[in-house]
Amino acid sequence: MFANNYLNKNDVEPLISEMPDPETGLVVVIPCLKEPEILQTLEALKNCTRPGVPVEVIVLINHSETATDEVQNYNQETKQELDSWVEKNQTAGIRFYIVGPVVLRKKWAGAGLARKKGMDEAVRRFNLLNKNDGIIVSLDADTLVEKNYLQEIAAYFNEFPKNVGATISFNHRKEGLDAKHFEGIELYEKYLLYYKRALEFSGYPYAMFTIGSAFAVRAGAYVKRGGMNRRQAGEDFYFLQNLVHLGKVGEINKTKVYPSARLSDRVPFGTGPILKKWMEGDEDLLKTYDFRSFQVLRTFFQRIPELYKIEHIKYIEVLKELSPELTTFLIQAEFWDDLSDLNRNCATFPAFQNRFFQKFNAFKILKCLNFLQEKYFPAANLDIQFQLLNKALEEEQ
Repeated sequence: MFANNYLNKNDVEPLISEMPDPETGLVVVIPCLKEPEILQTLEALKNCTRPGVPVEVIVLINHSETATDEVQNYNQETKQELDSWVEKNQTAGIRFYIVGPVVLRKKWAGAGLARKKGMDEAVRRFNLLNKNDGIIVSLDADTLVEKNYLQEIAAYFNEFPKNVGATISFNHRKEGLDAKHFEGIELYEKYLLYYKRALEFSGYPYAMFTIGSAFAVRAGAYVKRGGMNRRQAGEDFYFLQNLVHLGKVGEINKTKVYPSARLSDRVPFGTGPILKKWMEGDEDLLKTYDFRSFQVLRTFFQRIPELYKIEHIKYIEVLKELSPELTTFLIQAEFWDDLSDLNRNCATFPAFQNRFFQKFNAFKILKCLNFLQEKYFPAANLDIQFQLLNKALEEEQ
């Protein structure tokens, strides 16, 4: 079985006793912690067009071992409510499993561990079928989906059998929001689009949206990447940015998910906390990274061929020809050490080029952008930066 080692190493205990249908092709995983909208999410999934293979939906109700009585009682009531709903709503082609409440160790309790527990169970079930190409879909308990959601996910992975994963198109729900809240989520979505396109402009090959409720991964690839991490926030970002180094992570654009735009302080960062800070006046969503930061990154990435088997004296010459702002970052980050390691371990330029972005990855880029913003290019107006980006892209055509 393809996942035996992974399951043993991670001490994955069964959460569902019933055997999966031998033809199961998709498992949708939904972490659930004190979620008032979970029934709407399940109704949306029930109403989806069936994708031609059996689907499982695993709702993992969870809370920390230090959760208040209120949270624990809420989760118990949710379990009873969902169990009752499942009894009345099991239909052909899709089976719903309500698991928990699972109690998480306080050290790791959070979005990452909850998502990991659910996705590990999905892997375990695919492992029972020895189906490493089974698709694990990550969804959130406050997110609605289009009627063709399951159908399009299955169709995408059938069309691209070598792809290890995919992100899914999304739009946050905006109905019923007051003017400031509406403006905040509109600005946040615009920032996400700006950041992705600006990364693409820079030459970074793995630019993508990283939304926890909007991605899918093959079970075998999930295992090879070591599974979901236990981060209390940003687990989706870290997982997907590691997954890209295993194989192609594409985009599913023929269907959409609709996450809530609710305010939240449940996690340290992400949509909910950013919107909450915006509403309280502690976050300025009108500003973003100055486009110049992406331009200096682009000039660096364009010189990657020169860095293959480069000697230190030549590297110093390259640094002198780059923007002084980026050169300062590269020196402080001691990137020569990373480059030397790459050149020692890459026998060919294609290998070097591929592994370059394992060193100068999305995390390093984020550190670089924050450094440049703090030291040289202060946060600038989002609309103006988007206009500068679009102008640069038009000039390329």
